[in-house]
Amino acid sequence: MSLTMTTDAAFADDVLASPLPVLVEFTAEWCPPCKKIAPVLAQIAQDEKDRLRVVALDVDTNPETTLKYQVLGMPTMALFVGGEIVARVMGIRPRGALLRELEPHLAAAKTSA
Repeated sequence: MSLTMTTDAAFADDVLASPLPVLVEFTAEWCPPCKKIAPVLAQIAQDEKDRLRVVALDVDTNPETTLKYQVLGMPTMALFVGGEIVARVMGIRPRGALLRELEPHLAAAKTSA
């Protein structure tokens, strides 16, 4: 399973207006670490689909969003809740470590929904 891709044009609808928290992976085709973490993110997307969406944004073809959120390195994962970044994780993380970093924000989003 691969991640759903978003674009500069679709970002507001796909991410900012989402009723669920959205984890955005800022990625690039040429980025080996991005390829390494993609299966981890795909598994999280599948396992957590009831409380979290996971999408990818190619930084090379979507510079507007990349610049707006000051993404300087890949992979960068940003968790959006209610249209705002509440967490940012850079680099590769094992699934468990990534979920531990996201969990407080997912729990907070659920209680405020």
